[in-house]
Amino acid sequence: MEFHLTTPLTDMNIRALSMGDTVLLSGLLYTARDAAHKRILAMLEAGETPPFPFDGQVVYYAGPSPAAPGRVIGSIGPTTSGRMDPYAPALMETGLRCMIGKGARNDAVREAIRKANGVYFVAIGGAAALMSRCVAAVRMVAFPELGAEAVRALTVVNFPVIVGIDSYGRDIYKP
Repeated sequence: MEFHLTTPLTDMNIRALSMGDTVLLSGLLYTARDAAHKRILAMLEAGETPPFPFDGQVVYYAGPSPAAPGRVIGSIGPTTSGRMDPYAPALMETGLRCMIGKGARNDAVREAIRKANGVYFVAIGGAAALMSRCVAAVRMVAFPELGAEAVRALTVVNFPVIVGIDSYGRDIYKP
């Protein structure tokens, strides 16, 4: 099936999705890669508030390239999700439920997604320049010193993804 969804995602939105569904996302996505994940987890362990709300929000494992003249953002393709696997279960225990990346996830992440009523979306690698055309606005949220790995809020319109792991734990990489 194909869905058009707007963030933040609701329980009903997430539960309606099945492995392999295509989704066009609109609204806010937050970029965060491994360095940002490490810092966010440290903040949470110290009792601090994360730099963006987790509930219903979507984290995109990406680091944009600089914008060309007249563009909002440069290429914005997904990075390998497995690099975030050490952090994902702990972040999901504190409210994160929706992620976008590329590639398979480990068993602990798949179980955390199921427990949290979450979803893992897969973005198409190699289409970074095309995906950047779905970004209408970008703003820095946290850790600007991390450069491309800083946390940014992207306003997207019809950002294409595929449900890689649904809230029931069904995994497109493990048919």
